[in-house]
Amino acid sequence: MPDTTDAPRQVTVSESAAKRIAALIAMEGDADLMLRLSVSGGGCSGFQYGFSFDKSPQQDDRVFERNGVRVVIDDTSLDLLSGSEIDFVEDLVGASFQVRNPNASSSCGCGNSFSV
Repeated sequence: MPDTTDAPRQVTVSESAAKRIAALIAMEGDADLMLRLSVSGGGCSGFQYGFSFDKSPQQDDRVFERNGVRVVIDDTSLDLLSGSEIDFVEDLVGASFQVRNPNASSSCGCGNSFSV
């Protein structure tokens, strides 16, 4: 399993996000799943966040854990996500995962894309 001790390049998972990830994994019926967060080019601001499930970390992945829930991020995406918090927010408009990214200089209205 990849090392998770690189202090300057950390991502935190909020309590709310950990609970939602655990609920989604339970619905999938596979306790080995992890949430994968990635960054790719595109979106209205230049980069966009991607969320998916994965069963095993790759060699260049970093694993972040909270309450037994694991989030994996590839090394390249981590360069753009370092210091971020993954949260799950429910309000009158809906419910969604949000990434509070201190590296983003701007983001779009939907919160799914950003620029640095």
